[in-house]
Amino acid sequence: MIRFLTAGESHGPGLTGVIEGLPAGLELSAESLSHDMGRRRMGYGRGGRMAIETDAVRFVSGVRKGRTLGGPVTVWIENRDFRNWEKIMGADPGEELPAGDPERAVFVPRPGHADFVGGVKFGHRDLRNVLERASARETATRVALGAIARSYLALFGVRVSSVVRAIGPVSWGGPSEDLWADTETLRSQTVASEVFCPDPETSARMVEEIRSAKKAGDTLGGVFEIRALGLPVGLGSYVQWDQRLDGRLAQALCSIQAIKGVEFGLGFESATLPGSRVHDPFLPGGAGGPLRPSNGSGGLEGGVTNGLPLVVRAAMKPIATLYTPLPSVDIRTGETFPATVERSDICAVPAASVVGEAMVCLILAQAFSEKVGGDSVEEVLAHFGETERLFRERVRPSVPR
Repeated sequence: MIRFLTAGESHGPGLTGVIEGLPAGLELSAESLSHDMGRRRMGYGRGGRMAIETDAVRFVSGVRKGRTLGGPVTVWIENRDFRNWEKIMGADPGEELPAGDPERAVFVPRPGHADFVGGVKFGHRDLRNVLERASARETATRVALGAIARSYLALFGVRVSSVVRAIGPVSWGGPSEDLWADTETLRSQTVASEVFCPDPETSARMVEEIRSAKKAGDTLGGVFEIRALGLPVGLGSYVQWDQRLDGRLAQALCSIQAIKGVEFGLGFESATLPGSRVHDPFLPGGAGGPLRPSNGSGGLEGGVTNGLPLVVRAAMKPIATLYTPLPSVDIRTGETFPATVERSDICAVPAASVVGEAMVCLILAQAFSEKVGGDSVEEVLAHFGETERLFRERVRPSVPR
């Protein structure tokens, strides 16, 4: 089974990711990860940190001559900004940090961030010990691991893409079904937008909304949509609650910093509609099995993929660091004080859509590895071919004798 782990602090020496369970012989290179890593750094409204970091990925285990070996694959991403933080974030023992220096010790928690709860949970007096790990800088590692998972999914012909559907009050209906199906064209149009919205008019309005928020010292959230095409019937399971794929995907997406809501297919809209307008009928489809004229379920029924495209959307709240800070309290004295201001983004919804893709790729890769297994790429493809053959037989209409 594929599993993964990340480590590292925002201003520490670097970020580490480990992914285990990949078959031997999978083609991988740092260059193959660079496109997704670059997309994560893009988007109007990102902060100054993105001008410092290059997010170049280096393999330090599990890959030789461009192919996986079958053992854990470890990636390393240098934090170039560490050179400016070495005395503050170094691992060696040192003097206690000066009290009251906002770039060093942090005693005033930001509303909406993990600062306060983390300090209480772990007993940290200096809240920098919390914010350094809770920071969304950690998602650079997830994107690297997600790009590796994307290479694994490519063995099965699965394609994953995303667009930004809303930023603040500005929303868009999304691409046509034909454009969703043309993954390469959609991706090129998305990256051409400063906010990853392929519609030029809506994109311009989103940029203006972010610009206004920046002038006001405020931040903005939004909604992004992810689709996965080429999924077979049968990934996931209804047998146990923690095997349902919609639950696993929702957990993965909600684990991304600032994500507060996830929906599949019609999602929350389905709560306002009668069942006759929500569920997807079965129609005769000949030798290939029944047809589905709609996809209100978003490609999942009973926690199992049904062969239709996976459609999932995630809602991101505004970034918790405001340059016009909200009221807070100094945890040492209990006195009112403006919340700490850390260098941050005004809007990170475009970047979050890339992180969302990575998490979807990782969960789908896990589901495929559970279903088809295999220690080598050759074994995986052989198992997948046999699984497809069995599924085709099961969905064919029975012939009366």
